[in-house]
Amino acid sequence: MGAGHKKVIIVAGGAGFLGSALCARLLNAGHSIVCVDNLLTGDFANVAHLATNPQFRFIRHDIIAPLRLAGPVDEIYNMACPASPPRYQTDPIHTFRTCVEGSLNLLNLAEEKQARILQSSTSEVYGDPEISLQVESYRGNVNTVGPRACYDEGKRASETLFWEYGAHRGLETRIARIFNTYGPRMHPEDGRVVSNFIVQALRGEALTVYGDGSQTRSFCFVDDLVEGLVRLMASDEKMPVNLGNPGEFTMLELADKVLAKIGSDLPVCFRPLPKDDPRQRCPDISRAKRILGWEPRVSLDRGLDLTIPWFAERLSAERRKGALVS
Repeated sequence: MGAGHKKVIIVAGGAGFLGSALCARLLNAGHSIVCVDNLLTGDFANVAHLATNPQFRFIRHDIIAPLRLAGPVDEIYNMACPASPPRYQTDPIHTFRTCVEGSLNLLNLAEEKQARILQSSTSEVYGDPEISLQVESYRGNVNTVGPRACYDEGKRASETLFWEYGAHRGLETRIARIFNTYGPRMHPEDGRVVSNFIVQALRGEALTVYGDGSQTRSFCFVDDLVEGLVRLMASDEKMPVNLGNPGEFTMLELADKVLAKIGSDLPVCFRPLPKDDPRQRCPDISRAKRILGWEPRVSLDRGLDLTIPWFAERLSAERRKGALVS
């Protein structure tokens, strides 16, 4: 299959934050995109600008039910599952079913179409890690009966399904373990720390920090992450690959950066650390560098400069809409 080959690509969860960015990237590369989303947490507005392209098709569908599609399919990206704790905890059973039954349905479709398929797994498979950096061979420290288990264990189970279909049924499977990612089109009420801090600062509210703020995360800009996904899909690597930015920041460091960018001296409000919230999160991306020739290019400072104006415009539009309604 040549580099210029036009592919038919399904992006499940394609109206979400990451999925919509992936749809745009693949569409711009000349491929035909089938965006599948149940719009429970995705937003059609994320892909509305793509809908006028004749190579883009949107299907509203929940992958818990089998997906029927006529014609050939070359690749499937499974991006379908809420990724922020407040959203995946709203209906934890549905979250778990999306991970397991949804993956199974897409794997069966990939087998039917003889398509290559990529699973968007997560750094949450490592749980509250006992090692730093997190390397792909680390088996994790996950609570199977806590508030995050529906997502953490669901993603672990989906990795098993992908591995089994690849190892025993000959399917071309790929597994990306995605670390914290941010950028334009994140939902303002997403509940993850970058969007929380930006939205609170823009609204003039105190920034909410859980615990003492010393816990760490690594933050990858969306464009870098999408590049990693595309490279992984094109590779021959069947084992999980970490995709994330190894730059590690405490929550207080991130809060200070956001406040400095917005030009505010708002206070920080400390709240108790949620149950099973990981104390540390930072990827070892040695395999991604070696196998994919990939590493992040966008610094946190640059990424925030690209993200904050999008949130400012989104909140301004919501205020204008509210003023018109009232």
